[in-house]
Amino acid sequence: MKNARTRTLAICGAAFAWTWMQSAIGDTTDDAGAAQLLAKYNCQACHAADKQLVGPAFKDIAAKYADDTAAPAKLAQKIKSGGSGVWGSTPMPPNNVPDADLEAMVTWILARK
Repeated sequence: MKNARTRTLAICGAAFAWTWMQSAIGDTTDDAGAAQLLAKYNCQACHAADKQLVGPAFKDIAAKYADDTAAPAKLAQKIKSGGSGVWGSTPMPPNNVPDADLEAMVTWILARK
């Protein structure tokens, strides 16, 4: 009986922790969660969802890399290191984005097809 009760408490505790972590991190699969991350790292100063600003639109990025299986790694590296030449001569500065946020943002961008 004691083992079953301990197991139940552990499962409930893990479920609670998972729920809390998800609400603290935010759901970046939806537009609101992604918008929070994009605003946090000031991406929207140069990019918009559906039109070119200083840099390309997120939908254009997604379209360009739609068939590229290496796209997530390429985009993550581009965000972290910056660069130029892919979309013209305007350089993209490097951005200090933690890996978890970076992965969420790249996933959202590539889903804009």
